[in-house]
Amino acid sequence: MEIKYQNKVRLAKYIKEHNGIDVDPRSIFDIQVKRLHEYKRQLLNILHIMYLYNQIKEHPEMSFYPRTFIFGAKAAAGYLRAKETIKLINSVADVVNNDRSINGKLKVVFIEDYRVSNAEILFAAADVSEQISTASKEASGTGNMKFMLNGAPTLGTMDGANVEIVQEVGEENAFIFGLSSQEVINYENNGGYNPVDIYFNDWEIKRVVDQLMDGTYSNGDHNMYINLSDGDNEQQWIRYIFSDHDRLSVGDRGSRDDWYCEICI
Repeated sequence: MEIKYQNKVRLAKYIKEHNGIDVDPRSIFDIQVKRLHEYKRQLLNILHIMYLYNQIKEHPEMSFYPRTFIFGAKAAAGYLRAKETIKLINSVADVVNNDRSINGKLKVVFIEDYRVSNAEILFAAADVSEQISTASKEASGTGNMKFMLNGAPTLGTMDGANVEIVQEVGEENAFIFGLSSQEVINYENNGGYNPVDIYFNDWEIKRVVDQLMDGTYSNGDHNMYINLSDGDNEQQWIRYIFSDHDRLSVGDRGSRDDWYCEICI
């Protein structure tokens, strides 16, 4: 674990030098680095962070092990939703990182110009590997293998190479959540998925989605992230809303120090 800690110190130094953000190497480094695409669900990840921020603000007395969420990604030139997701990640970072009332319990970092040279630093420093693509969409995935080989437990869906990783390490040593591939394919082929019902019947989800439109992370601009909150786009929403609460609960397991150290080793 000392080697892991020194790798985290190295990444913290890199983040300070390139992003100007102080992060605690003793916090949980939860990392998602990959191409930016809707099915890879970086949007789900940042919605989860918005949820955690709401919880900390509402319940400052709650027990919460400090976490640093780190993203790295590039978007295709004409991919508007992907670019808007990157902007949202940075907007949330601006709010969260500058809120002194949360006492550094939560930090958000977007690594610019993600590439091989900084990937070497990121993979070695990860405590949690975010592999949360919509089931049935990921052909394989190689980043998850690199994270695993560097001792980072996988948090994700049963998709792509996650399937083989879980078979090798055991389900008890991974954080698996969400719909199966067959469930996703069934909804896509036969319908039956209504995100509006979920939105109106789950207050926590509704609050987070509303914050995309109420100016919380856009300096009062109600239209900046309206494309990301488009609930009429069923194909977009099936990628994150349906398994959101599964994602929230499974992510909390990473704060159990004794169990975490055991599975990393």
